[in-house]
Amino acid sequence: MHVHPHLQPEAIRASATRTFSIEIQALQSLQGRIDAHFEQAVTLILGCSGRVVVTGIGKSGHVARKIAATLASTGTPAFFMHAAEAIHGDLGMLTGEDILLAISYSGSAQELITIISVAKRMGTRIIAMTGHADSELARSADLSLDAAVDQEACPLNLAPTASTTAALVLGDAIAVACLEARGFNREDFARSHPGGALGRRLLTSVADVMRTGAALPRVRPDTLIPDALVEMSSKGMGMAIVLEGDRPAGIFTDGDLRRMIAQYGDIRTLTVAAGMSHHPKFIAAQAPAIEAATVMDANKLSQMLVLDDNGLLLGALHMHDLLAAKVI
Repeated sequence: MHVHPHLQPEAIRASATRTFSIEIQALQSLQGRIDAHFEQAVTLILGCSGRVVVTGIGKSGHVARKIAATLASTGTPAFFMHAAEAIHGDLGMLTGEDILLAISYSGSAQELITIISVAKRMGTRIIAMTGHADSELARSADLSLDAAVDQEACPLNLAPTASTTAALVLGDAIAVACLEARGFNREDFARSHPGGALGRRLLTSVADVMRTGAALPRVRPDTLIPDALVEMSSKGMGMAIVLEGDRPAGIFTDGDLRRMIAQYGDIRTLTVAAGMSHHPKFIAAQAPAIEAATVMDANKLSQMLVLDDNGLLLGALHMHDLLAAKVI
């Protein structure tokens, strides 16, 4: 293989631009072929009582794996089955209730043809995605999606480039159409991605991160300020919850302390009731933690109470708790 020792930057940029242009044109052409077959494929998948089994080999296998992952994460149960492994045992994954989405640009990959013959005997419905509408794969399938491209971006017109991009985007189009038809929302997405940032924000509730029990700084309205400061310091929330029974009468914060000192000077003989903040903001335990963060940010609060439906104290949140849980 000969490597040109002095390839000019202009030539490198021109090559990249040409690749982009070829692949964009391929997608534009593909967009014009979204037809009744595509609609039927989506309808078939939406009515599937099993799973969508996506298969391919070579570069099409890599695309098939990604399409299966995208379907699964957007509300359509799916998994990838490697075509070569399938004919050596993995076909046991397939059932008659499933849909087989078989991807092969040539439509003649022998592994896929073998898989399809077995799948048809099971009663599995088959959707082909191929660049050759007259191929054996296309003719054997219940539905065939046309993923043909005029040329590959490879100057030899050999390496799968534009064709794999077209297949990938067609798979994305199927996944998104199914997502929208199912009414799949952000909360559903979060449940499929519990380890991600979105999952943490949408699935973490106030109850998951709030402080409770002995971790809560509690005082009574008649508690002297020095005693209240001891409680505040030991619990590290920058406030004390002022309770009358189990019902909060208010909160006493570091800010309230500063205002009392400015107003009274010597506050050692004063009680919490003289400077506490009445009607503090609160939230329900079952609310999403991100909702608490939004309210606290909008009101410039560092702390917020958590109350039950009867206004009784359940817990409290500090902004640091939300940061530690990576909700914000």
